[in-house]
Amino acid sequence: MRYQFDDFELCAETLELRNSAGLISIEPQVFNLIMHLVEHRDRVISKGELIEAIWDGRFVSDAAVTSRIKSARKALGDDGQTQKYIKTLHGRGVRFVADVAVAKDAETAPAESNEAERADDFVFQDIRFCHSQDGTKIAYAKAGDGPPLIKTANWLNHLEFDWQSPVWNHFFSDIMKGRTLFRYDARGNGLSDWDVSNFSFERQIEDLEAVVEAIGLDRFPLFGISQGCAISIAYAAKYPERVSKLILLGGYARGWRLSGSEKMEQEGEAMITLIRSGWGRNNAAFRQMFTTLFMPDAPPENQDWFNELQRMTTSPENAANLLQALGNVDARPYMSDVKAPTLVVHCRGDMRVPLTAAQELAAGIPGARFMTLESNNHIIPNSDPAWAKFSSAMTSFLNE
Repeated sequence: MRYQFDDFELCAETLELRNSAGLISIEPQVFNLIMHLVEHRDRVISKGELIEAIWDGRFVSDAAVTSRIKSARKALGDDGQTQKYIKTLHGRGVRFVADVAVAKDAETAPAESNEAERADDFVFQDIRFCHSQDGTKIAYAKAGDGPPLIKTANWLNHLEFDWQSPVWNHFFSDIMKGRTLFRYDARGNGLSDWDVSNFSFERQIEDLEAVVEAIGLDRFPLFGISQGCAISIAYAAKYPERVSKLILLGGYARGWRLSGSEKMEQEGEAMITLIRSGWGRNNAAFRQMFTTLFMPDAPPENQDWFNELQRMTTSPENAANLLQALGNVDARPYMSDVKAPTLVVHCRGDMRVPLTAAQELAAGIPGARFMTLESNNHIIPNSDPAWAKFSSAMTSFLNE
């Protein structure tokens, strides 16, 4: 179902809010709030109903509700004074007051003559499923056109929601220019099976093997971020005839338990405890700890999205078990067997993975090139000048 009002279109199927300028990036909770108000625009919605609909009835503060309403107004170009779309009735609640036209998909499907015109506004993904060696269902997606590029899964991806967020949208949009991008959700998160007990490094390598077999490619470049770097290294070493090039961003060969740092081990154990106790709560303070480590200098919108993406992408138990398994990752035995030309890139001030971890990768992989970016972010936002430098370097490397 699609709802149209003034210059806006709200789509229940794709979970998107658009206007004539294109897709509007908003947090999932803000989208859900707007959708609920539009669907029930014939009446006033109380704070209690919003909490039940948006937060599943969990306890939230008045400030949290007010904040989401303010974000919804901002996305629509509205404000508390004008109240063109969302009107507050003090002591009673809020109501959506603009005129809305409703259309079903069949009625709003673009005509053939408009397809090229709309093509730039949407990312078409072909999402499919395969099974890893232990039977775990793995979701993978194909988007774009041109030579292939496979991106290895990293900390909490979601094939659908990632495209909507400012956290990942620029990553995929940039690296798939002129290419066919293949990526997948790791076991235990996203669209892949959540009912998983084994998150070991070996199983994660098998997941990549299953995806490659399902795609049916003979040779391709491989791109890894963070934990995906170790998985990419192991795969490249095991299948040198398949990996044409290797790009590693923010990666490491040794998990936090093998780092040789007592401080890192203590921090890892503390994080697991915090995840188990607070990950699923509506209060984002627990997840904010990870967000601060992953993107300390990112805009507030990116941080808000990352907080919410983490909660939506997996369960507290899976997040804790995955972090537990990442502590035991060891790709060092594979590094010397990598034959593919390799580019290792790392942000100098990365607060999640130290620069020394990337230097170990570059030194251990024969002939690897090493590039340092001036940034404190582990996941680089589009607003960070380091992103343009990395994107350019990656494109040049792939085109050589």
